[in-house]
Amino acid sequence: MEDIKKYNNQSPDLQKTLEAAPFFHDLSPDSLESVMTHAVVRSHPANRVILLENDWGGSVYFILDGWVKIRTHNVDGKEVTLNIVGKGEVIGEMAALEEVPRSTDAITLTPTTISSIPAQDFVNLLYSNPIAGIRLAQVMAKRLRQLNRRLRLREADSLSRVADTLLFLAEGQGKKTEQGVEIPNLPHRELSSISGLARETVTRSLTKLEKKDLIKREDDILCIFSLDALEQIIS
Repeated sequence: MEDIKKYNNQSPDLQKTLEAAPFFHDLSPDSLESVMTHAVVRSHPANRVILLENDWGGSVYFILDGWVKIRTHNVDGKEVTLNIVGKGEVIGEMAALEEVPRSTDAITLTPTTISSIPAQDFVNLLYSNPIAGIRLAQVMAKRLRQLNRRLRLREADSLSRVADTLLFLAEGQGKKTEQGVEIPNLPHRELSSISGLARETVTRSLTKLEKKDLIKREDDILCIFSLDALEQIIS
């Protein structure tokens, strides 16, 4: 069930929630107050559609917790996962900036908490606060760098491509622990869509990585023992 929370712009709970999102770090009090005026926080279960391709973008969304899949479909109608984003990421910003329909779907992969603000509030924030503009530029640069890397590895062997997919997820939202870095143990179909490999090939590659003691899968968590070791596989 969806849990919807609306706050007034004086709510300390909302201020604490938004300040925890990297995009809002170091914003001036006036800028943060303007964001809070119309902000809504929602908690969604897994497999909930947040955005639909071709819908008009009336809001911009900030992921406060959880994982969201950004997808589209190719000419044959096959699903293509373009990205998986998590805590601290912004989604829906392109439609707001260009004033065009959305170009992708966004679907929760795990229970997810998201804050949304009207698209015009987001645009006004960028106009009025240089820090917000820089943060958005950093987000876009990171996504472009990740895309370039994935394109370079399209002709690499399957083990390298699966290792790179895990590194991609770890870089985005990995949690450091005493053992290494933890990421959600996503269904193999999701890893298949990201890497461009058959699901069976992904399964075999994960098994190889596990036998090499580079990763460990337990229920909902996949632990990467050494990011450097995975980097060596694709270098």
